Amino acid sequence: MRATGYVRPQPRADTPNVRLAAFVPGFGNVVEASRAALRARILRSLDGKQYAGVIVALVVGDQRAIPQSDWQVFNRTGVSHLISISGLHITMIAGLFALGAGALWRRSFFTDRQLPLLLPAQKVAALAGALAALVYVLLAGFGVPAQRTLYMLLVVALALWLGRITSIVHILCLALGVVVLLDPWAVLWPGFWLSFGAVATMLYATAGRTTAPLPQNASRWRRLRAAVALGAHTQYVVTVGLVPLTMLLFSQVSLVSPVANALAIPVISLIVTPLSLAGSLLPAPLCDGLLLLAHAVVQMLAQVLDWLGARRFAVWTAPAPPMWSFCWALFGTAWLLAPRGWPHRWAGMLGWLPLLTALPSSPPPGQMWITAFDVGQGMAVLVETHGHRLLYDTGPAYSLDADGASRVIVPYLRARGIATLDGVIISHSDLDHAGGAISLLENIDVGWLASSLFDGHPAVEARRQAGRPYLHCVAGQSWTWEGVHFAMLHPLPASRTDISLTPNARSCTVKITAGKHAILLAGDIEAAQEAQLLARSADGDLAADVLLAPHHGSGTSSTPAFLNAVHPALAIFQVGHRNRYKHPKPQVYARYGDMGIARLRTDVTGAVVLEFGDDIDATLYRASRPRYWHGR
Repeated sequence: MRATGYVRPQPRADTPNVRLAAFVPGFGNVVEASRAALRARILRSLDGKQYAGVIVALVVGDQRAIPQSDWQVFNRTGVSHLISISGLHITMIAGLFALGAGALWRRSFFTDRQLPLLLPAQKVAALAGALAALVYVLLAGFGVPAQRTLYMLLVVALALWLGRITSIVHILCLALGVVVLLDPWAVLWPGFWLSFGAVATMLYATAGRTTAPLPQNASRWRRLRAAVALGAHTQYVVTVGLVPLTMLLFSQVSLVSPVANALAIPVISLIVTPLSLAGSLLPAPLCDGLLLLAHAVVQMLAQVLDWLGARRFAVWTAPAPPMWSFCWALFGTAWLLAPRGWPHRWAGMLGWLPLLTALPSSPPPGQMWITAFDVGQGMAVLVETHGHRLLYDTGPAYSLDADGASRVIVPYLRARGIATLDGVIISHSDLDHAGGAISLLENIDVGWLASSLFDGHPAVEARRQAGRPYLHCVAGQSWTWEGVHFAMLHPLPASRTDISLTPNARSCTVKITAGKHAILLAGDIEAAQEAQLLARSADGDLAADVLLAPHHGSGTSSTPAFLNAVHPALAIFQVGHRNRYKHPKPQVYARYGDMGIARLRTDVTGAVVLEFGDDIDATLYRASRPRYWHGR
């Protein structure tokens, strides 16, 4: 069992939170305390530096200090795998310790004893390398890529100790088995598949292929060229080999990744990582100078990556492939990476065509699809017509580094192959509705943004600084996309200057009509705004088949008169599991049921997808894709 949680501060409580103990003895806690000490030392030396989080990630594997904007650049350029303690780093550390221990042992530690006669230097080197790798992996947080490398090194060390020759394929399979045995949940992490997939790809691309060894008297220039050629071929193999898996996991692949990695791999592995490790371990003042030098190198590298990531062609996006398309792409990749002399190796790229050229699905003209996301205690609804897409609200903010857009909406859009939203409506400024706005704008191309936000809100300022369209929601606005009509019903223009109104009272309220069916998105309007809508609407103007329950079913909304006017057949409550507001209120939820309105709660059903055609078809995520942790 595993879970995450947080401690909520209670400044007004009679009994404030109290830490029971600053430190609980235990092996795991000692390791974590050591990691925390190294992290604090690095951040202290690089106080206020932009890429201090990258240095921390390379030393102790803690990526929390890297802002989302930097991750966006790393992902677009395909170098995010380097911003961690990778197998290359662990192997390098293990190799250095093995070489050092072996050399000292052969010289008998400068004593008269002939220690190699008691224990061969190769065994001592293997033991030293394995122990160094173990310590480094523990300090790195014991992630899956680090585990894979550690177990492979341990098997190699054991084989050297026992004097046995072990196949690299057997080593990889044994490492995979140990990872799954110790942590069965690892198979749910993309890093598990990418890590083992990269090694398997390299093994396939080199299996049974021989190259003429360099003569012993080869010049340094020739050896350097051979090393560069080997590195370039390895990078080519990994980049090509992981395309199908990357598209399956992330629905996008970086087109600038080969160039970015050709520069970043040697810089990070040969310059930044050694400087960072030395700077974190050496005493002051050496540590500060080395860490500052490492940061300066990262800063120069980041400028190049920023330029590459800013290219419009940097990323290729397509829907997550079906299994047949993925398997066909794997076959094409195997053909492409076949040995030299294999007929028409280039034809393997044809296997990628179904993978890379798929287009996002969309409803027929005159129809629409509605997706009410399960974002916890918040609101986010995707509206799709035949040729356009609109997002209503962006979900809540969970913390400084996580929100409904980054955790739910953006991954969903990428899985569908949707890189652009024609419009986004943010109903009002409350964090459960606007909390994901910045993440969304940073990751998805948005045509126009409409909201009731005041000037100065980060989302508004981001749009204006980018020179992109922004407008205020005003009753009377309307437009039509492929036969689907959108009508803004609230707020009135005077609301912008009425400082007495709460953000809820300014909620953008939209009615969307497709043929004979309609849905009403009411934001967080309350009883007063419902009464205003009733007063200025003619009979039938508010009628809708589906109602997104106002204010999540709070006790201040969903008045009987309003529900009678809308007369929905179905109401959707976007609420969080056991939320602190206790939404929907029991009496309000019962009111819907007493009026014969079907009810769906996203904390129970998961995301809700409605297809508006001749009829309205509903798909409930947890019913269509059940998981054992849903309690079924």
